[in-house]
Amino acid sequence: MARERRRKPIEGTDRRRHERDPRSIQPECKVVKGKVDITHICLALAAICCVVGFSVYFYNLYMQWWLSRRVITPHPSPRILNSNSSSPTVTPEKFWGSYRPQVYFGMKTRSPKSLVTGLMWMQQTELDVHLRHTCEQSDGLPSYGWLMHDGLNFGVQEIRDFGFLLKTEFAKRIGGQHGGDWSWRITGRAENAEHQASLISLLFYVATDGQGMLQPHLEGGTRLAFLTGSTEELGHFQITFQKPWVGENKGPKYASFNHLKAVSPGLHRLTDVVKSSLSNHFIHSPPGGKKKHYFAVDTYQPAPESPGSTPPSENCQVLVHQVTLQLPFQIEVVFESGSFMDRPNQLSGEVLSAVLAQHQTAFEDKFSSIFQLRKKGFSPLQEQFAMAALSNMIGGMGYFYGHSIVQSKYNDQPVLYPEGPLFTAVPARSFFPRGFLWDEGFHQLLVSQWDTAMSQEVIASWLDLMNVEGWIPREQILDNEARSKVPSEFILQRNENANPPTLFLVLEKLIRGLEVASLVQKDELYLRKLLPRLRSWYDWYNTTQAGPLPYTFRWRGRDEDTNMYLNPKTLTSGLDDYPRASHPSSDERHVDLRCWMALASGVMADVCTLLGEPAEEYQRMQQVLSNNVLLEEQHWSEQLNAFADYGNHTQSVVLEREKIYIPPGQPRHHYPSPRLVRAIRKPPKLQYVGALGYVSLFPFLLRVLQPDSPRLETLFRDMRNEKKLWTPYGLRSLSKTSPLYLKYNTEHDGPYWRGPIWININYLAVKALHHYSSTEGPFRQQATDLYQQLRSNLITNIYHQYLETGYIWEQYNDSTGKGQGSYPFTGWSSLVVLMMAEEY
Repeated sequence: MARERRRKPIEGTDRRRHERDPRSIQPECKVVKGKVDITHICLALAAICCVVGFSVYFYNLYMQWWLSRRVITPHPSPRILNSNSSSPTVTPEKFWGSYRPQVYFGMKTRSPKSLVTGLMWMQQTELDVHLRHTCEQSDGLPSYGWLMHDGLNFGVQEIRDFGFLLKTEFAKRIGGQHGGDWSWRITGRAENAEHQASLISLLFYVATDGQGMLQPHLEGGTRLAFLTGSTEELGHFQITFQKPWVGENKGPKYASFNHLKAVSPGLHRLTDVVKSSLSNHFIHSPPGGKKKHYFAVDTYQPAPESPGSTPPSENCQVLVHQVTLQLPFQIEVVFESGSFMDRPNQLSGEVLSAVLAQHQTAFEDKFSSIFQLRKKGFSPLQEQFAMAALSNMIGGMGYFYGHSIVQSKYNDQPVLYPEGPLFTAVPARSFFPRGFLWDEGFHQLLVSQWDTAMSQEVIASWLDLMNVEGWIPREQILDNEARSKVPSEFILQRNENANPPTLFLVLEKLIRGLEVASLVQKDELYLRKLLPRLRSWYDWYNTTQAGPLPYTFRWRGRDEDTNMYLNPKTLTSGLDDYPRASHPSSDERHVDLRCWMALASGVMADVCTLLGEPAEEYQRMQQVLSNNVLLEEQHWSEQLNAFADYGNHTQSVVLEREKIYIPPGQPRHHYPSPRLVRAIRKPPKLQYVGALGYVSLFPFLLRVLQPDSPRLETLFRDMRNEKKLWTPYGLRSLSKTSPLYLKYNTEHDGPYWRGPIWININYLAVKALHHYSSTEGPFRQQATDLYQQLRSNLITNIYHQYLETGYIWEQYNDSTGKGQGSYPFTGWSSLVVLMMAEEY
């Protein structure tokens, strides 16, 4: 019925009127239109939601990609060093050098794919092969190191092996278009009559790093008389292996010769290549002497390739020239560039002797002029020690090229940092033959005293490694050679982790005395190139390392596995296991980092002022961070009567053996040995960290304290207290009264910055004492007395240990003064030279 009523027609005129009058159908039309509008709106909203959803999704993907790429995006400012700054056409005198600190003796060029040369040796025995090549503490050599090295022209090194001594010398001669010539002289002699008949093998090698060719030229079928070769950067060259002689022109020396030509699977495998090719079926037959079997290079049999491995390039070649002979002897190796067309003579024999003597005299004169140790009352032997310390710093400088392996919180996996070069000093050739950011600032304090231009180049080289965030990886492990010397857990660098910005120490020294009116053009240009990167670096610290309160700072990157450590380490601070808050948290504030930022702010203000750039921001920051009242509010503990870190801390922490339940009747050896784990006897709370030591001294060390601050007197008293920081050998890193003094951090992780004496911090102490002793204030005399005593103690002990052991050491025992840790540690421990010269 309803359907019929809807379909019933309207009769007559009324019907037509209704058809014509739109008002008659208006209600029906409204309903239909409403339905259409709602549908369209819903569809439109759905479409918009989809578009927005997809946009947000793809935007988030893009942002994730963009954030993940920032860690490997280079800094946008122009590089400080031009790409060809180390080329043979621009700086031929710097092109070749002993830029391989990880080997006892070798040379390379400052280039990505250098021709690599080096020396291996072994004392022939019937039982085993003891091949020397890379600097290894396990070799246990009585001593080795540079006696003289000027960083440019020549170097003289002495290596004491067991029973005999090797002296390595090199000199360079500039000429041609590819860096010129160089020559080596290797002298061997027995240390006593017992070893006079020792049979020694010297193995000289030349290797290409992925490009170039080498062609051996034999004499008599076995002796590699010379080789010719060519590379893209060197053009054509020849390396001649002179015949040995007795020494001092006493005539030829009988020797046995062997050689090896092989394909190298990589520079980091050169030792393996030689070892794998050794055979002992050769016989040394001197005229009228006793025949003797000896090991020599024969044929290299590469190890089978593992599935998926990349075979070595056929262009990566190595040639080895082995000379086996008895002591004493002298041998020379001569490199001659094919483009050096007008050389007056060959750099060998008497010509080489004259050039070496000339360079040695120039080195001694320059050293005496700069450091003036004789005028300071030091003996000729002490001056020789200082020359060796400087020479080992300079001779230990390396040129590296390659990638760091890095990761940010936005990267699921480690990624390769942009490939690039680094010219840097290294802490220790045997144990740390690579660049460390916080070490380098201390290194350059000494290097800049010797050669300002060299130091400026190193600073620029480090800053050129900066990414767009303003971050510099704190440890530079750039190639396979470097990575072969590093435990795998330390290779990865994370972009939230800092290191003390010690480059500001040397920048402060370099700009001291410069005035706007006298700023020479080259210095101004250099500083202007530095400034954009320095600003980014400073801003990166000021943001990523900010603390919980305004003007406080906190080191990121503390150990997260708190269950295994007595006190979680803070490797990023440079002070490793120095006691910090027992329970890492975002509430921490670290006094040492605050003082580093005060130094950085002051240097930034000075640089900007010199260049006429806005400096107000840095000046304000420096004034706030140097405000002694605010410093004490944030870091002075009345209870401890010392400056201290602040954080979630408890002193009641011990390591104890964990309990392992062994069911009755079960053998104990089926269960793991119980570990030492951390036990908390008293819950932590927010408080100052009770650890008197180097961190407590930072407001003094970096001269943040005003000369009239009463806290200076307290610090001086603690420094001079033998039950706290004072020793006859230098300031110990942690007070004897501190709970963690000399405590192991794990079962096998011995104390590192928990008592031993470190020279870099002691240098800062001597430098600060010198400052306060020359500044008007109520504690000036105390500073003067402490300065004289501490400086004398440090110099005396480091020199004594050098005479006794043959080495400068990483650290010194606070009870006996004996050197310990890695050696030779001629990085920041060489700052003893500046203390001797009183150059701060």
